[in-house]
Amino acid sequence: MQRRIPHGLAALSLVVASSLAAAADHATPREARALFDQAVSYLKANGPDKSWKAFNNRTGPFVKKDLYVYVIDNKGTYIANGAAPIDLVGLNVLDTVDASGNPLFRNMIAVTDKQQEAKIRYVWLNRKSNHVEPKVAWLHREGDYILGVGYYAPRSTADDARNLLNAASAEVKKLGIAKAAASFNDTRGSFVRDDLYVFAVNLQSGKFEAHGMNPKWVGADATDLHDVEGKPLIKEMLELAKTKGEGTVDYVWRNPVTNAVEKKRTFIRRENGSLIGVGFYAE
Repeated sequence: MQRRIPHGLAALSLVVASSLAAAADHATPREARALFDQAVSYLKANGPDKSWKAFNNRTGPFVKKDLYVYVIDNKGTYIANGAAPIDLVGLNVLDTVDASGNPLFRNMIAVTDKQQEAKIRYVWLNRKSNHVEPKVAWLHREGDYILGVGYYAPRSTADDARNLLNAASAEVKKLGIAKAAASFNDTRGSFVRDDLYVFAVNLQSGKFEAHGMNPKWVGADATDLHDVEGKPLIKEMLELAKTKGEGTVDYVWRNPVTNAVEKKRTFIRRENGSLIGVGFYAE
Protein backbone atom coordinates (compact mmCIF):
# COMPACT_ATOMS: atom_id res chain seq x y z
CA MET A 1 0.00 0.00 0.00
CA GLN A 2 1.43 3.38 -0.99
CA ARG A 3 1.85 6.08 1.62
CA ARG A 4 0.95 9.71 1.07
CA ILE A 5 2.99 12.76 2.02
CA PRO A 6 1.06 14.38 4.88
CA HIS A 7 1.90 18.05 4.37
CA GLY A 8 2.97 18.46 0.76
CA LEU A 9 5.93 20.62 -0.14
CA ALA A 10 6.85 21.68 3.40
CA ALA A 11 6.94 18.13 4.73
CA LEU A 12 8.84 16.78 1.75
CA SER A 13 11.39 19.60 1.90
CA LEU A 14 11.87 19.09 5.63
CA VAL A 15 12.50 15.36 5.25
CA VAL A 16 15.07 15.89 2.53
CA ALA A 17 16.76 18.87 4.20
CA SER A 18 17.11 17.15 7.57
CA SER A 19 18.68 14.20 5.84
CA LEU A 20 21.24 16.45 4.13
CA ALA A 21 21.99 18.61 7.16
CA ALA A 22 25.51 17.27 7.35
CA ALA A 23 26.36 18.45 3.85
CA ALA A 24 28.88 21.26 4.26
CA ASP A 25 28.65 22.91 0.85
CA HIS A 26 26.24 23.66 -1.92
CA ALA A 27 27.13 21.74 -5.04
CA THR A 28 27.67 23.53 -8.33
CA PRO A 29 25.62 22.91 -11.48
CA ARG A 30 28.60 21.09 -12.98
CA GLU A 31 28.84 18.79 -9.99
CA ALA A 32 25.11 18.11 -10.32
CA ARG A 33 25.48 17.31 -14.02
CA ALA A 34 28.44 15.03 -13.30
CA LEU A 35 26.44 13.10 -10.70
CA PHE A 36 23.48 12.87 -13.09
CA ASP A 37 25.69 11.46 -15.88
CA GLN A 38 27.28 9.04 -13.42
CA ALA A 39 23.86 7.80 -12.24
CA VAL A 40 22.48 7.37 -15.77
CA SER A 41 25.57 5.39 -16.82
CA TYR A 42 25.30 3.22 -13.72
CA LEU A 43 21.63 2.50 -14.37
CA LYS A 44 22.30 1.52 -17.98
CA ALA A 45 25.21 -0.73 -16.99
CA ASN A 46 23.69 -2.39 -13.91
CA GLY A 47 19.92 -2.39 -14.35
CA PRO A 48 17.15 -1.26 -11.98
CA ASP A 49 17.50 -3.43 -8.86
CA LYS A 50 21.22 -2.93 -8.33
CA SER A 51 20.88 0.76 -9.20
CA TRP A 52 18.05 1.45 -6.74
CA LYS A 53 20.13 -0.10 -3.98
CA ALA A 54 23.12 2.06 -4.90
CA PHE A 55 21.06 5.26 -5.18
CA ASN A 56 19.42 4.64 -1.79
CA ASN A 57 22.80 4.27 -0.04
CA ARG A 58 23.20 7.52 1.87
CA THR A 59 26.94 6.92 2.35
CA GLY A 60 27.55 5.74 -1.20
CA PRO A 61 28.90 7.54 -4.28
CA PHE A 62 25.50 8.92 -5.33
CA VAL A 63 25.16 11.35 -2.41
CA LYS A 64 27.61 14.25 -2.67
CA LYS A 65 27.42 17.52 -0.72
CA ASP A 66 23.74 18.51 -1.03
CA LEU A 67 23.22 16.41 -4.18
CA TYR A 68 21.48 13.07 -4.36
CA VAL A 69 19.86 10.84 -6.97
CA TYR A 70 16.14 10.18 -6.89
CA VAL A 71 13.89 7.96 -8.99
CA ILE A 72 10.11 7.97 -9.36
CA ASP A 73 8.00 5.61 -11.42
CA ASN A 74 5.45 6.72 -14.00
CA LYS A 75 2.75 6.74 -11.29
CA GLY A 76 4.66 9.25 -9.16
CA THR A 77 5.95 6.89 -6.47
CA TYR A 78 9.49 7.19 -5.13
CA ILE A 79 11.61 4.16 -6.01
CA ALA A 80 14.86 5.71 -4.78
CA ASN A 81 15.91 8.83 -2.91
CA GLY A 82 19.47 9.18 -1.69
CA ALA A 83 18.60 11.92 0.79
CA ALA A 84 15.95 10.05 2.78
CA PRO A 85 15.35 6.52 1.52
CA ILE A 86 13.67 5.29 4.70
CA ASP A 87 11.17 8.15 4.78
CA LEU A 88 10.48 8.63 1.08
CA VAL A 89 10.83 5.37 -0.83
CA GLY A 90 7.31 4.08 -1.41
CA LEU A 91 5.67 7.49 -1.04
CA ASN A 92 3.44 8.67 -3.85
CA VAL A 93 4.24 12.29 -4.69
CA LEU A 94 2.22 12.61 -7.88
CA ASP A 95 0.06 15.46 -6.56
CA THR A 96 2.85 17.34 -4.76
CA VAL A 97 3.33 20.88 -6.13
CA ASP A 98 6.28 23.23 -6.00
CA ALA A 99 6.26 26.56 -4.15
CA SER A 100 4.57 28.25 -7.12
CA GLY A 101 1.79 25.68 -7.18
CA ASN A 102 3.04 23.85 -10.27
CA PRO A 103 2.52 20.05 -10.36
CA LEU A 104 6.21 19.23 -10.17
CA PHE A 105 6.16 15.45 -10.42
CA ARG A 106 3.38 15.37 -12.98
CA ASN A 107 5.54 17.74 -15.04
CA MET A 108 8.53 15.42 -14.67
CA ILE A 109 6.51 12.52 -15.97
CA ALA A 110 4.99 14.54 -18.81
CA VAL A 111 8.23 16.02 -20.10
CA THR A 112 10.01 12.67 -20.10
CA ASP A 113 7.11 11.08 -21.97
CA LYS A 114 8.22 13.24 -24.91
CA GLN A 115 12.01 12.97 -24.61
CA GLN A 116 14.39 10.65 -22.81
CA GLU A 117 16.41 13.48 -21.23
CA ALA A 118 15.06 16.81 -20.05
CA LYS A 119 15.92 19.77 -17.85
CA ILE A 120 13.28 21.44 -15.73
CA ARG A 121 13.19 24.51 -13.51
CA TYR A 122 10.94 24.93 -10.52
CA VAL A 123 10.69 26.73 -7.19
CA TRP A 124 11.40 24.84 -4.01
CA LEU A 125 11.72 25.53 -0.30
CA ASN A 126 15.37 25.39 0.75
CA ARG A 127 15.26 24.35 4.36
CA LYS A 128 18.86 25.41 4.93
CA SER A 129 18.20 29.05 4.02
CA ASN A 130 14.46 28.87 4.82
CA HIS A 131 13.83 30.68 1.53
CA VAL A 132 11.92 29.64 -1.53
CA GLU A 133 14.57 29.40 -4.25
CA PRO A 134 14.78 28.42 -7.91
CA LYS A 135 15.94 24.87 -8.48
CA VAL A 136 17.04 23.04 -11.60
CA ALA A 137 16.94 19.30 -12.24
CA TRP A 138 18.15 17.03 -15.01
CA LEU A 139 15.85 14.10 -15.74
CA HIS A 140 16.37 10.81 -17.56
CA ARG A 141 13.63 8.39 -18.56
CA GLU A 142 14.43 4.68 -18.49
CA GLY A 143 11.34 2.61 -19.22
CA ASP A 144 8.76 3.31 -16.52
CA TYR A 145 11.24 5.19 -14.33
CA ILE A 146 12.39 8.82 -14.17
CA LEU A 147 15.81 9.47 -12.65
CA GLY A 148 16.67 12.97 -11.48
CA VAL A 149 19.39 15.10 -9.90
CA GLY A 150 18.60 18.67 -8.87
CA TYR A 151 20.48 21.66 -7.49
CA TYR A 152 19.58 25.06 -6.13
CA ALA A 153 20.32 27.64 -8.79
CA PRO A 154 23.26 29.79 -7.71
CA ARG A 155 23.17 33.57 -7.77
CA SER A 156 26.53 35.26 -8.29
CA THR A 157 27.45 38.60 -6.74
CA ALA A 158 28.91 41.83 -8.08
CA ASP A 159 32.29 40.83 -6.67
CA ASP A 160 32.08 37.48 -8.45
CA ALA A 161 31.43 39.30 -11.74
CA ARG A 162 34.30 41.75 -11.19
CA ASN A 163 36.69 38.94 -10.35
CA LEU A 164 35.76 37.01 -13.48
CA LEU A 165 36.18 40.15 -15.59
CA ASN A 166 39.64 40.69 -14.08
CA ALA A 167 40.55 37.10 -14.92
CA ALA A 168 39.26 37.50 -18.48
CA SER A 169 41.14 40.76 -18.92
CA ALA A 170 44.37 39.12 -17.76
CA GLU A 171 43.75 36.25 -20.19
CA VAL A 172 43.45 38.68 -23.12
CA LYS A 173 46.63 40.51 -22.09
CA LYS A 174 48.51 37.24 -21.80
CA LEU A 175 47.24 35.34 -24.86
CA GLY A 176 45.60 37.88 -27.15
CA ILE A 177 41.91 37.99 -27.98
CA ALA A 178 41.89 35.02 -30.40
CA LYS A 179 43.25 32.48 -27.91
CA ALA A 180 41.45 34.03 -24.98
CA ALA A 181 38.15 33.90 -26.88
CA ALA A 182 38.55 30.15 -27.31
CA SER A 183 38.62 29.85 -23.52
CA PHE A 184 35.67 32.22 -23.09
CA ASN A 185 33.61 30.18 -25.57
CA ASP A 186 34.23 26.88 -23.77
CA THR A 187 30.89 26.32 -22.02
CA ARG A 188 32.55 23.80 -19.70
CA GLY A 189 35.65 25.89 -19.10
CA SER A 190 36.74 28.13 -16.24
CA PHE A 191 35.18 31.29 -17.71
CA VAL A 192 31.59 30.01 -17.39
CA ARG A 193 30.70 29.89 -13.71
CA ASP A 194 27.11 29.25 -12.62
CA ASP A 195 25.15 32.28 -13.96
CA LEU A 196 28.33 34.16 -14.95
CA TYR A 197 30.03 34.11 -18.33
CA VAL A 198 32.39 36.26 -20.39
CA PHE A 199 31.55 37.89 -23.69
CA ALA A 200 33.76 39.90 -26.05
CA VAL A 201 32.89 42.30 -28.87
CA ASN A 202 35.32 43.76 -31.40
CA LEU A 203 35.36 47.54 -30.95
CA GLN A 204 35.71 48.24 -34.67
CA SER A 205 33.35 45.71 -36.27
CA GLY A 206 30.83 45.45 -33.42
CA LYS A 207 30.79 41.67 -33.85
CA PHE A 208 30.88 39.09 -31.08
CA GLU A 209 34.31 37.51 -30.62
CA ALA A 210 33.17 35.39 -27.70
CA HIS A 211 30.04 34.57 -25.75
CA GLY A 212 30.31 31.96 -23.01
CA MET A 213 26.59 31.26 -22.82
CA ASN A 214 25.88 31.32 -26.57
CA PRO A 215 29.09 30.61 -28.52
CA LYS A 216 27.01 30.36 -31.71
CA TRP A 217 26.72 34.16 -31.57
CA VAL A 218 30.43 34.51 -32.40
CA GLY A 219 30.75 36.48 -35.65
CA ALA A 220 27.25 37.96 -35.36
CA ASP A 221 26.61 41.70 -35.23
CA ALA A 222 26.20 42.60 -31.58
CA THR A 223 25.19 46.22 -32.12
CA ASP A 224 21.59 45.33 -32.94
CA LEU A 225 21.13 43.45 -29.66
CA HIS A 226 18.45 44.90 -27.36
CA ASP A 227 17.25 43.87 -23.94
CA VAL A 228 13.63 42.85 -23.27
CA GLU A 229 12.68 46.51 -22.79
CA GLY A 230 14.23 47.57 -26.09
CA LYS A 231 17.44 49.08 -24.72
CA PRO A 232 20.39 48.90 -27.21
CA LEU A 233 22.72 47.56 -24.54
CA ILE A 234 25.74 46.65 -26.71
CA LYS A 235 25.81 50.07 -28.37
CA GLU A 236 25.89 51.63 -24.92
CA MET A 237 28.67 49.28 -23.82
CA LEU A 238 30.75 50.01 -26.93
CA GLU A 239 30.41 53.76 -26.47
CA LEU A 240 31.42 53.45 -22.84
CA ALA A 241 34.43 51.29 -23.69
CA LYS A 242 35.61 53.68 -26.42
CA THR A 243 35.19 56.86 -24.37
CA LYS A 244 36.02 55.80 -20.81
CA GLY A 245 37.71 52.43 -21.09
CA GLU A 246 35.46 50.73 -18.56
CA GLY A 247 32.20 51.08 -16.64
CA THR A 248 28.82 49.48 -15.93
CA VAL A 249 25.61 49.09 -17.93
CA ASP A 250 22.23 48.15 -16.41
CA TYR A 251 19.53 46.36 -18.38
CA VAL A 252 17.00 43.51 -18.22
CA TRP A 253 17.99 40.03 -19.42
CA ARG A 254 17.04 36.37 -19.14
CA ASN A 255 18.99 34.51 -16.46
CA PRO A 256 20.19 31.23 -18.02
CA VAL A 257 20.07 29.48 -14.63
CA THR A 258 16.64 30.54 -13.35
CA ASN A 259 15.19 31.05 -16.87
CA ALA A 260 13.55 34.22 -15.55
CA VAL A 261 13.84 37.77 -16.93
CA GLU A 262 15.79 39.73 -14.31
CA LYS A 263 17.66 42.98 -13.80
CA LYS A 264 21.29 42.68 -14.79
CA ARG A 265 24.39 44.83 -14.32
CA THR A 266 27.39 44.22 -16.55
CA PHE A 267 30.94 45.39 -15.94
CA ILE A 268 32.78 46.14 -19.18
CA ARG A 269 36.38 46.96 -20.06
CA ARG A 270 38.33 47.89 -23.16
CA GLU A 271 41.17 45.43 -23.71
CA ASN A 272 43.42 45.25 -26.80
CA GLY A 273 40.78 46.49 -29.23
CA SER A 274 37.94 44.46 -27.72
CA LEU A 275 35.10 45.04 -25.31
CA ILE A 276 35.18 42.43 -22.53
CA GLY A 277 32.12 42.06 -20.31
CA VAL A 278 30.77 40.07 -17.36
CA GLY A 279 27.36 40.69 -15.80
CA PHE A 280 25.48 39.55 -12.70
CA TYR A 281 21.77 39.29 -11.97
CA ALA A 282 20.35 41.47 -9.18
CA GLU A 283 17.45 40.26 -7.04
